[in-house]
Amino acid sequence: MRSFRTEIENPIVERDIIQLEAKIRQFKEGKLDGEKFRSLRLARGVYGQRQFGVQMIRIKLPYGKVTSKQLNRICDVSDEYSTGRLHITTRQDIQIHYVDLDRTPELWAQLEKDEVTLREACGNTVRNVTASETAGIDIEEPFDVSPYAHALFEYFLRNPISQDMGRKFKVSFSSSDADTGLSYMHDIGFIAKIENGIRGFKVLLGGGLGSQPRHADELFTFLPSDKIIPLMDGVVRVFDRYGERKSRAKARLKFLLKEVGLEGFKNLLKEEQKAVPFKTYPIDTDSFPKVKIANTPFPQIEILDQKAYVQWKSTNLIPQKQEGYVAIGIKVLLGDFYTDKARLLAELVEKYAAGEIRLSLRQNILIPYVKDELLPFFYLELDKLGFAHAGYNKALDITACPGTDTCNLGIASSTGIARELERVIKEEYPQFVSNPDVVIKISGCMNACGQHSMANIGFQGMSINTKDKLVAPALQVLLGGGNLGNGKGLFADKVIKVPSKRGPEALRLILNDFETNGGGLSFAAYYTERGKPYFYDLLKPLGNLNNLTQEDFIDWGSKERYRKAIGIGECAGVVIDLIATLLFESEEKLSNAISTYQNGKWAASIYHSYAAMVNAAKALLTAENTKTNTHASIIKDFDAIFVASNRMKLDNGFSDLVLKINKYEPTADFAKRYLEDAQDFLNRVETLRKIDLISV
Repeated sequence: MRSFRTEIENPIVERDIIQLEAKIRQFKEGKLDGEKFRSLRLARGVYGQRQFGVQMIRIKLPYGKVTSKQLNRICDVSDEYSTGRLHITTRQDIQIHYVDLDRTPELWAQLEKDEVTLREACGNTVRNVTASETAGIDIEEPFDVSPYAHALFEYFLRNPISQDMGRKFKVSFSSSDADTGLSYMHDIGFIAKIENGIRGFKVLLGGGLGSQPRHADELFTFLPSDKIIPLMDGVVRVFDRYGERKSRAKARLKFLLKEVGLEGFKNLLKEEQKAVPFKTYPIDTDSFPKVKIANTPFPQIEILDQKAYVQWKSTNLIPQKQEGYVAIGIKVLLGDFYTDKARLLAELVEKYAAGEIRLSLRQNILIPYVKDELLPFFYLELDKLGFAHAGYNKALDITACPGTDTCNLGIASSTGIARELERVIKEEYPQFVSNPDVVIKISGCMNACGQHSMANIGFQGMSINTKDKLVAPALQVLLGGGNLGNGKGLFADKVIKVPSKRGPEALRLILNDFETNGGGLSFAAYYTERGKPYFYDLLKPLGNLNNLTQEDFIDWGSKERYRKAIGIGECAGVVIDLIATLLFESEEKLSNAISTYQNGKWAASIYHSYAAMVNAAKALLTAENTKTNTHASIIKDFDAIFVASNRMKLDNGFSDLVLKINKYEPTADFAKRYLEDAQDFLNRVETLRKIDLISV
């Protein structure tokens, strides 16, 4: 790998990128444990792809806002390092695929020239902060949540407390009680409120999807806006210490809430308050960039196909609270668009709108601040790009994750079946093209990246075994989910499993029955009224495996017989000393504690010292074959195994030493003393490790 320097002005970013290059080199030379390397690269947006030897790169775009300049930069990077395809995710990110691992530092450096980052787009970190794509223009919003989402994004980016948690952590902001940010399914969800003239948020805690969806608890009916960052700082600290780390299936905040209960969690939160560096964190909304709307002259045009234009206007326009303007929704099939069209879109919004687009949670694009008189012009320009399809955020607009196309975890195709279902709706159910009530979502596995478990009609990719032990691609049909607003939602019931090729027929049966028996109800209300057994009976014939054809053993988008498989992961190819790797990491964390202390960042230094001590304790416990599932268990077990037995002498025990972190305010004096404690502890660990190795 060639030596690479980023030429980035921000020294922190430059050091980050250079470190990634160094870690890639160490991994390829067999000097870095594969699992540790995976954790590091994921936290830098580099995700192993299903296809061997290439990576998916996730670009982190807070609340889905992308300027024209940034979109052009992303296009440059995709053309140079990838295939020219851009994929919008259900978390308002952009992903590009088939990237060479060696080129990822260079790619990242190019993006940072226009303030676009990969940092913490994947991995056990605070993921992209999402928000209603209509933030700032929403007619119903009490205020624009964008500055608050951006402030939270900046606060946790590279924050040491959220770099190495047990699992990912997801945050959303909703503009209004419509809860279009889907607060109820997030680790923390914020819904904008005003009480007594004060801006604040309703706060939801501990929601999630996956194989075991959980509705978030209401933590606060109203929390002033200057308290949201201190609150989340404390929540992340609790999750980091008490959250599961060994079993990924139980390593989300929702499982910790289930274990300790909401009141128990509040008590743990109180214990962390001294450690939180800010008791109040006012957010300066006045300094947030103001919208600049272009005033470029535009040609007068004539629309020939008035019928198509009228339908487009009926489904793809979002009213704005700003008089004289409207937002245009672009329905992006499967969230995929290409750089040639993206560049022209960037030019269009730069010349004739506000120079920005918004990516939506449904994998679409929203163009805000389009003048009313520009609508005919925009329609024709978007039509030239293939961006004027009717049905934005309607039943025709199906959400789907990449599934078996590129994802390691994909079990069955989600994109193939999504294309077919859209075809069925468009050709056989045109009345649903403008129906905003029926929400259809598809995931290629149980992890729910396509959010199938909160859809009105959801499909989850899986496999099915016949009595002859043959394996075919299948879909779990889920019904009855939906967003009720103001932090309330319904998760869909698993109704029946059917072979994938019968998915379209399942949709036909459901839509036909809805039209016949819906009685004007919303789909969610219609499902609740009829009940799960009714729909099981309706779809039961499709679940019969005694009449499978050869076609049923071929997945959507494929010509070959289905074979259940996961992608090939990366491997260093050599045996690594995991204990030595953990101890080396502890030294790195201690080095970070020293540097942040020298830069006057007391809270950061304190946390790095804490992490160094816990990581070193984990190394010794790992050598003893002791489970290290949580930070809390590491602290407890180290006292039991090493301190109580006098293998290491600590005056008041390891727990008392390391948990000083939440007993003292993060001052310069405490940061210095705590750093000295960490240095002494790591010296003791190193000495004990040498003794143990000699005695073996």
